[in-house]
Amino acid sequence: MDLNRRQFFKVLAGITALTIAPKKSLAYQGKFATLIDLTRCDGCKDEPIPRCVKACREENKHRFPEPQKPIMPYWPRKTYEDWSDKREKIDTLTPYNWLFIQKVEVDGKTLYIPRRCMHCDTPPCVKGCPFGALSKQPEGNTIIDHSICFGGAKCRDICPWHIPQRQAGVGIYLKLMPKFAGGGVMYKCDLCDSRIKRGEEPACVVACRERLKDRAVYKFGPRDVIYAEVKNRAEKEDLYIYGDIQNGGTSTFYLSAIPFEKIEAKLKEMKARFQMPVTVKNLYKEDINPWGKVVLAASVLGALTGIAGAYISKKKDEEVV
Repeated sequence: MDLNRRQFFKVLAGITALTIAPKKSLAYQGKFATLIDLTRCDGCKDEPIPRCVKACREENKHRFPEPQKPIMPYWPRKTYEDWSDKREKIDTLTPYNWLFIQKVEVDGKTLYIPRRCMHCDTPPCVKGCPFGALSKQPEGNTIIDHSICFGGAKCRDICPWHIPQRQAGVGIYLKLMPKFAGGGVMYKCDLCDSRIKRGEEPACVVACRERLKDRAVYKFGPRDVIYAEVKNRAEKEDLYIYGDIQNGGTSTFYLSAIPFEKIEAKLKEMKARFQMPVTVKNLYKEDINPWGKVVLAASVLGALTGIAGAYISKKKDEEVV
């Protein structure tokens, strides 16, 4: 497995941008947002797979990881994360399932909550990645460049919802120091980036509307229009909003007839893998150990430079011969 020059320079560009760019360069609200109406979601309980989940998996299956086995643990860990034998698991987030429906019983009522990346206005995952593998797009979504992700899981650690999921045995770390650096590649919802760049809606939005028509759970559109509708409905229908202020604001807004404090309390009681905290501290607005990031990035860049240099030199020698 050869490390190509494009990957090397993409990592270099990402590190440079993150270590010297001002904070405001990453902090902006996107053009689009999603409304998720919990008063309308029934989890597609009469179908084998919720429509939105099925559509998400179908849309992204060509990007799902195919790990090289046997997978070796990397120092100092003695374990690794491998979901490849659980590809059909749809009741949680995995590298093969970027959207799931969380079922919660609150005050005698059953809630079905679609869970995926919130696509924050000021995403700490973007700043926290030492190698620039994550970026916030002008459309408002946050994406992971799988070709340069080392799977260090910093993004998951600083995400208030711990959304990104890791698959070992794939990615650039295998080309560098598979026993000492990285741990795979991180995966999450990117809001169907290629679709929205073509002027189309995310697959989950389309699938839900095909089933529920004008009572669809999801609504996607310009951020200011969506937020205006969220505020208006919350006031008129006595509903509660989630996602407007959490983590400094996001591009995903939930509406619920039940207070999110009660939902949060129930999820804590259930010891659910994915929580829904009402009070969310945004680490983006604090120092995420910038010097530590520079040191880490420099050490790996040094190794990358040596490998890339040797590879390029080898290619030149082969061309001369």
